[in-house]
Amino acid sequence: MPDYAAPAPPPEFSEDSFLDGTVILRQPLDGYRAAIDPIILAASVNAEPRQRVLDAGTGHGAAAICLARRVPDCHVTGIDIQPDAVRLANDNARLNGLAGKVQMMVGDLVRPLPRIAAGGFDHVIANPPFLDAARADGSPVEGRVAANVEGDAKLGDWIGFLLRMVRAKGTITLIHRADRLDEILALLHGNAGETVVFPLWPKRGVAAKRVIVRARKGIRTPLTVSPGLVLHEDDGTYTEHADAILRGGACPILA
Repeated sequence: MPDYAAPAPPPEFSEDSFLDGTVILRQPLDGYRAAIDPIILAASVNAEPRQRVLDAGTGHGAAAICLARRVPDCHVTGIDIQPDAVRLANDNARLNGLAGKVQMMVGDLVRPLPRIAAGGFDHVIANPPFLDAARADGSPVEGRVAANVEGDAKLGDWIGFLLRMVRAKGTITLIHRADRLDEILALLHGNAGETVVFPLWPKRGVAAKRVIVRARKGIRTPLTVSPGLVLHEDDGTYTEHADAILRGGACPILA
């Protein structure tokens, strides 16, 4: 359980539990709020103790903190372009007793980041904005726009950054819309291999809207399409496998 005795959150924030109550996150009531995507992303990373992980676009720190909780003694660095989000993410790391393992910083992935070294991470993960600005309706809430709609950094910038920051043979893992899978695979081609596409099926018999994509830098092994994960039963409850992941288990991305 979180071991940092923090004061009550301000009225404009909620305090939400994840991973069967072992992670607590403060989030703005009006703005982007973490759901299951960053949780499943964190569960899909095959990190080991003492390895270094970079979470690009960390937001409030959901994926970074859940990964650090699941994998003891790994070190997670998060970057985000929004200073307010970074402050909240660092507060959330302290709230969960992970300040020594999780560090967040302000960074823009399309400009140099002098505090972190290229090729310095065993794994790099991201939950990028899903929508191309030219096709998005947008949102009146600034935090949701930044989380959901591409800004100066386009999909190619995100994947280029992930590949640049991970070490040779290290993994990059991202969650994205299934209808942009062709773009993702084209951007990875020639730069990474041993690629696994892991569909997230809303229900049995329903087309996947999200996919996890994991690849290794500088590897030529062919692509694999995994059976993926069915998220919900017909009655709307989580499936047994999805529930296990949301309670803190690893995502069997190669199963």
